[in-house]
Amino acid sequence: MPLTKEDKDKPLLSVENLKKHFSLGSGLLSRDDQKVYAVDGVSFQLRRGETLGLVGESGCGKSTLGRSILKLIEPTSGSVRLDGQDVVPLSRSQMRPFRRQMQIIFQDPYESLNPRMRAGDIVEEPLILHEIAGSAARLEKVEALFEKVGLRPDQIRRYPHEFSGGQRQRIGIARALALNPALIIADEPVSALDVSIQAQVVNLLMDLQKELGLSYLFIAHDLSVVEHISHRIAVMYLGRIVEVAGRRELFSDPLHPYTEALLSAVPIPDPKMIRKDRIILKGDVPSPINPPSGCPFHTRCPIAVAACKENVPELRELRPDHWVACDRR
Repeated sequence: MPLTKEDKDKPLLSVENLKKHFSLGSGLLSRDDQKVYAVDGVSFQLRRGETLGLVGESGCGKSTLGRSILKLIEPTSGSVRLDGQDVVPLSRSQMRPFRRQMQIIFQDPYESLNPRMRAGDIVEEPLILHEIAGSAARLEKVEALFEKVGLRPDQIRRYPHEFSGGQRQRIGIARALALNPALIIADEPVSALDVSIQAQVVNLLMDLQKELGLSYLFIAHDLSVVEHISHRIAVMYLGRIVEVAGRRELFSDPLHPYTEALLSAVPIPDPKMIRKDRIILKGDVPSPINPPSGCPFHTRCPIAVAACKENVPELRELRPDHWVACDRR
C-alpha cells in the first residue's frame, strides 16, 4: 500500500541512547568489572518507507545494534520505540504482538534455514506460531509469498540444500514477509552471495519496499550496495554513530573524518573518474573492552587536538538532516 506524505514524515522507529554491554566476568582470568562496550549510546530515527543504511568496519557493533533493536539480545539501557511504544521494558509475552511488526533477514542463507525443514514449512512457521489462519489459508499464503520473492510455488516441498544461495536468501526474505511487518532489519543480507546475485536480491528488496511500504535498517560493509539501496546512511565506529546524512550528501561531501576515510577506500569502476586521494588511517581500531576516553576516533583521527581526548562529541545537525559527532567540524 503506498504511503501518504504524512505517514512518511512520522518515524516508525526511534532509538535513543541505546547501549549493549557484555560482561566478561565468567572466565578464569577475567575481572568482574570488565565489559565489552559493543553498542554505547546510539540514537537515530527511521521513517516509514525508508531505508537507513548502517555501515562501519567489522566489529563496530552493527549487528549487535540490529539484534538489540529486535530484542534478540536484551539491551543494557536506552529506548527503542516502535510506533511510539518503547519495547525495551516489555516482557517476552508483551513483546509477542510487536514481533509481527519487526522481522530480520540474516546474513548467511546457509545457516539461517533449518536443513531438516522443507522450504514451505520454514516460511509457514511464523504463521503457525502466531496462530494466523487455518492450514489451507496458510498454504495459499506461503505459495503467494514464494511467487512474490521470485520462487515457484511448486518449490515449497524442497529442502534448503536443493536451492542455490540466492534462492535460499529469497526463502529468508519470504519468511520475514510472512507476518506483514512494517520494519525489516537486513543484517548483511547479500554479503554471502555472488555479485550478480547480490544485485538481484537488492533489487527485489527495493521492489518489495515500494509495493508494501516497508522500512529497512540495512546493515552492510559494502558501501556501493548501501549507496544503491539507501535513502539515508548512518556511519558507526566503535559502538557509536558518528555521522548520519542523506545518501547523496554523505557520498559527495562527508563531514566526519572517519567517513571521509571510509569513502576514500571505495573502488571506482571507471579509472578516468576523478577521485580524492586515499586516506590511510593510522593504528588499529581500539578494543571495545577498553575504548579511549573522549572521542572514540581520536586515536586515529588526522585532525584530532588535545580536547578530543577529553570530550565525547554529541551528534549535532550541522546541515539540514546531516548529523555529525565531531567537535572539529
